[in-house]
Amino acid sequence: MDCLFCKIVNKQLPSEIVYDADDLMVFKDIRPSAPIHLLIVPKMEQRHIDSVNDLEPEDEKMITAMFLAAKKAAKDFGLDETGYKLVFNVGRGGGQLIDHLHLHLLGGWKAGEKREMP
Repeated sequence: MDCLFCKIVNKQLPSEIVYDADDLMVFKDIRPSAPIHLLIVPKMEQRHIDSVNDLEPEDEKMITAMFLAAKKAAKDFGLDETGYKLVFNVGRGGGQLIDHLHLHLLGGWKAGEKREMP
């Protein structure tokens, strides 16, 4: 499969890794839309999931792991006190550029600062 995120989580392409666990990886977005912009990306060993639209009930554990990793990253980057956004972009019309399920964590803005969405 020629998936950019599969290549990153399999360490075939470089990235600025924040966490690397058995089931997912957290790394910095190369085109950040916020002062802190991380991607929480599951490792797709059983089957490839392009987007939220492809989720099945058996994916509940993976989604929970993604949100818990986002919570940990937010705390480690000091965003748990100041606030942050979690975003799933779904489909091209929703801003999704890579067909591999992933969660954006955005934060680090100063109060009143203009914010962009990924």
